[in-house]
Parts: sequence; C-alpha cells; structure tokens
Amino acid sequence: MTRDRAAAAAPEDTAALEALLGHRFGNRRLLAQALTHGSVGGGPRSYERLEFLGDRVLSLVIAHLLFDRFPAEAEGSLARRHTALVRGETLARVGRDLGLPGLMRLSRGEEDLGGRDNPALLADVCEAVLGALYLDAGFEATERFVRTRWTPLMGEDPAPPKDAKTTLQEWAQGRGLPLPVYETVATTGPAHAPTFTVAARVEGHPPAQADGPSKRQAEQRAAALLMDRLNPA
Repeated sequence: MTRDRAAAAAPEDTAALEALLGHRFGNRRLLAQALTHGSVGGGPRSYERLEFLGDRVLSLVIAHLLFDRFPAEAEGSLARRHTALVRGETLARVGRDLGLPGLMRLSRGEEDLGGRDNPALLADVCEAVLGALYLDAGFEATERFVRTRWTPLMGEDPAPPKDAKTTLQEWAQGRGLPLPVYETVATTGPAHAPTFTVAARVEGHPPAQADGPSKRQAEQRAAALLMDRLNPA
C-alpha cells in the first residue's frame, strides 16, 4: 500500500485512531479528508477546511474547561493557559500520541521533505481530525475526547505559563522601555507550508530574528532568542 493514497482510508488503517477518539466514523470520507495533505488532495479535498473548524471547536472546549477548573483566575491568566494548550507544540504532541504521523496521506515530494516529522503539519492535521470528529459525532463527543486528552496537560504546570512574548514585554516595561516590536522580514516556502522570518526588537538593543511555520510561532521564537541575549545565563 502506497502512502499517496487518494481514496478513503481503509477501516483497518484508522481503527486504532477511532478507538482513541472514542468514535467510529459513519462518514469515513471526513476522516480521510482530515488526514489528506494538500499535495495529494488540493482545495476542499485536503485537511485545511477541517483544520479551520477543528481549531475553533478546540478553542471553545479548552476555554470552557479552563473557566471551570480555575474559577479564581483572572482573564489574563486564563488566556495564557489557553494559548499554551492550543499552540502547535501541544497539538503536535497529541497528534503523535494518536499515531497521526503514520496515517497522514502525503505526496511523495512532501514525504521526501520530511512531512511526517513536521510539527506544524502534524498540529494542523490534529485540528482537522477534531473538526472531522465534530461533524461526524457532534459537539458532546468532541468535548469528551478533548477533555480526556487535554485535562492531564492542564495539570502539568500549576502556575499560568508565561510565553516568551509576555516575558519580553514585562522585561521592557520593567525598565521603562517601549513595548517590543515584531516585524515580518521574509516569507519563504510553498503556499501550503510557508516559513515566516520575524525580527523582535526592544529599543536600545540589537534585534533577534527567528523562523517559524506561522507568524505567531516565529514571533515567540524571536522573543525567546532576544530574552536569552538580554538575560544570559
């Protein structure tokens, strides 16, 4: 069996995934679409539309879980927790636990470029699977799955996490400096898998530059690099 499959995934291929999701798909094309890269099935046949939906469903469920679990926390703390739980690294981690790398349907070219090991792609497909689950099983089933998978992640950090951009902003404000500025200096790569290069600047200090599969991730990485320079170990 080749990995450039265009037809719906066979039941034996996705049985383990469906067991982990707690749902056997009635519309198997939805699950196949969620696992299909644009290099195999472009436009509406790829995972991208389902990713859009899954992202929104996940965001809502996580927001509700955090609202219930941390009743004494302010909006800012909840927002930082939410960001940590829906970011690409977390989604890629869940996607690996679900066995998605071996199920993704990629073109040979994307395969050769290391698509199965691409955390950004894995995160996108994980969101697409959530979108497919929502359409086929409904909100309650999707919420139940997210609650099962993400609740343990909530307990890993008892304090609200601070992302690199927040840390850099607080560093600048604590010294009476203007807020950090982020500039996208380049966008490279194909349209379906771009790489963004972002420079982070704080007044009076040399900028730091980093790449990422999204502007948000590139900004976070640039902020982290700049903080490393400003506060060397």
